[in-house]
Amino acid sequence: MRRLTLTVTPDLAGRDVNTLLRKELNLSGSSVRRAKTLPDGILLDGQTVFTNARAAEGQTLSVFVGDTVFSEQIEAVPGPLDILYEDEDLLIINKDGRTPVHPSQGHHGDTLANFLMAYYETIGLRAAFHPVNRLDRGTSGLMAVAKHPHAHELLQQQLRDGRLTRTYLAVCEGVPEPQTGTVDAPIGREPGSVLRRMVTPEGAEARTHYQVLEENGRRSLVRLQLETGRTHQIRVHMTHLGCPLVGDFLYGIETGELPDRFALHSASIRLYQPITGEEIALECPVPPELLNLLHQEELP
Repeated sequence: MRRLTLTVTPDLAGRDVNTLLRKELNLSGSSVRRAKTLPDGILLDGQTVFTNARAAEGQTLSVFVGDTVFSEQIEAVPGPLDILYEDEDLLIINKDGRTPVHPSQGHHGDTLANFLMAYYETIGLRAAFHPVNRLDRGTSGLMAVAKHPHAHELLQQQLRDGRLTRTYLAVCEGVPEPQTGTVDAPIGREPGSVLRRMVTPEGAEARTHYQVLEENGRRSLVRLQLETGRTHQIRVHMTHLGCPLVGDFLYGIETGELPDRFALHSASIRLYQPITGEEIALECPVPPELLNLLHQEELP
């Protein structure tokens, strides 16, 4: 049950609770409103107060920023979780490429959300599912998940302003030319499809920076960094360059070399702990099954 506290120093004395929550504890308006609905959501020296109350020097302001219920419609199902980092406010998980993030048709109990709800139960945490950066089913690697709405809002802001950065590695069919560059091409929904996206002048701006790290003439290992975060952005942009991801059943050609996934891996992530501001940077090696796509000999 996550609470944030603030000791009122002489320079903060006399300010109203709303100002302290917004300016000193960095709560958004929605977080303040959420706390106000709870009996013990906002406390001053342990007593419930309205947000217009004024704090005195030496008092302790406390606010609840956690969830009160689990995510609705997400069943807790035990399953594999590779947690690389965890604190009171977030987790960073190495997602398997064949694991969906959210329950959907055909996937009601085998998703990352299901596994995480079960994990929360085992550690006694009452929390909903708050993914920060989402990975398609088919993509492996690092994914951040907030443990409460306040952390989710702050991490989403980092995603929007570029402080939360991600680097991906992909194995592509062909070799992009030039081998280093930026794809600056807007992306929108493909007419007649609920899933596919395409490069279109009417789409939202989208920029992907790429660099070829290795190639064998037939395929290439490409490092990619997103400047924007559109749905299927890397997959669409690499297809736009004529180099779809190996095994991409939606934009390229599905292959038996990589069953039930495609060759995209979230290899590194850097963000700032939403409460303390401490930098957190992690890397995750590329799965061997992806590297094997590049290093195997071409069949006759």
